[in-house]
Amino acid sequence: MATDVLHHTHAGAHDHEHHDAGANKVFGFWIYLMSDCILFACLFATYAVLVNGTAGGPSGKDIFELPFVLVETMLLLLSSITFGFAMLGMNKNRLGAVNGWLLVTFLFGAGFIGMEIYEFHHLIAEGFGPDRSAFLSAFFTLVGTHGIHVTSGLIWIVVMMVLVAKKGLTDRNRSRLMCLSLFWHFLDVVWICVFTVVYLMGAM
Repeated sequence: MATDVLHHTHAGAHDHEHHDAGANKVFGFWIYLMSDCILFACLFATYAVLVNGTAGGPSGKDIFELPFVLVETMLLLLSSITFGFAMLGMNKNRLGAVNGWLLVTFLFGAGFIGMEIYEFHHLIAEGFGPDRSAFLSAFFTLVGTHGIHVTSGLIWIVVMMVLVAKKGLTDRNRSRLMCLSLFWHFLDVVWICVFTVVYLMGAM
């Protein structure tokens, strides 16, 4: 009897340690996101200062194609929704649903990156590369930094799909998915700011 009580106490303490470790990991990731906020805030501030420095070259109004960027934006917004479905699947312990929605999220995110690469290639081919003016340098840096973050998120999604398929929805994988969810939604919010400040305001 005493042994059973001791065993249950030990098991409960072990589960509590796992819960604390997961909570600490998510809290630590929030701190990372705050530092990333500072990074993007600096990039937005730099862009705001340099946006009129066209050096006789094109301005945003001359090169931005809003319908194209709107499709790009919708892809990222939809990927945020599908990631939410993946998290709902995790909460219901539905492994297949988690990986299925992660795959859909990956495809939307990959489409977003593909369109961004096409936009960059098109601008550079037209002679509007980052070396053309201060405005274009700030544009490529801000949008490119966000793109690098999204690419990192896509790699992370693939890694999580493999881990979930191999090990299931363990406590460790759940906390990793929580961190990835925060990261992906954060990128969505940043892109909304990019779309508004860079593209919408730039096209006016």
